Order: sequence, then C-alpha cells, then structure tokens
Amino acid sequence: MKKLVFVAAALALLLSACAQPGTPPVCTAPLKPALEIDLYFGRDKQAGGEVSESEWAQFLAEIVTPRFPDGLSVLNVEGQARDPSSGGRIVRERTKLVVVVVFDAPAHRARVREVVEAYNQRFGQHSVFRSEQPVCAGI
Repeated sequence: MKKLVFVAAALALLLSACAQPGTPPVCTAPLKPALEIDLYFGRDKQAGGEVSESEWAQFLAEIVTPRFPDGLSVLNVEGQARDPSSGGRIVRERTKLVVVVVFDAPAHRARVREVVEAYNQRFGQHSVFRSEQPVCAGI
C-alpha cells in the first residue's frame, strides 16, 4: 500500500510539473517563450505517384519560405497512420516534416493555414498533420 501511495504521489508531482496547453513556459534568459509548429507533409499524391524532391523544393521556395523567412527546418521522415477509408489499415508514406519556431503566436495561424491549403491544392492532399507546443527558444 505504501508503494502505491508513493507511486501516486510521484505521478501527481510529475504531472503538476507539466505546462498546461497554451500556457507559455517560464524561460531563462536568453531564451524567450515561443511556439514550435510541426507540419507533416505526406508525399503520396491522391492521383498516384509521389511529390518529387524538385516539386517539394519549389513548394518550399514559393510557399513556405516567404511565410516563415526567419527560418525553419525540414526533415525527411517515414510516417504511418490508420486509414479509416480502408477499414483501419495502417498506411505508410514518406513525409516532409517542417519545424518552425515563432515568437508572434497567434499571428502565425493565417500563414500556417495558407501553407496547408496551398499544399493540399497543389498536390491533391486531403490534410497536413500539425502539432504545436510551447517552447523556450533563442539564439
């Protein structure tokens, strides 16, 4: 019983240390509160084929970079998700992960929406997975 109480107390302490969603983190100088945005661009096209490296480079240069000129990172990742339209089958696809850190939240929302809509329209996608989390950032 003592072990269970200790585990419960430790879990409660651990959970209370986590920042609440939307709560800016407490940062030590020179770091400042910011928001990390992760955008997962699946490369499979609805009409068949895959977004090529040259198509991606053109999209990045024309659409993403002008909206986030202060910097971003692009990583090649392997993604997988459950496809509800195929009875829940796991589908895998090559993916471009774009990581952007902004200091002007929530002003970034319109720019992210423009990027997502442009990708969906240009490559016949139905969505871009997105996650956001508060971070401490700086140079």
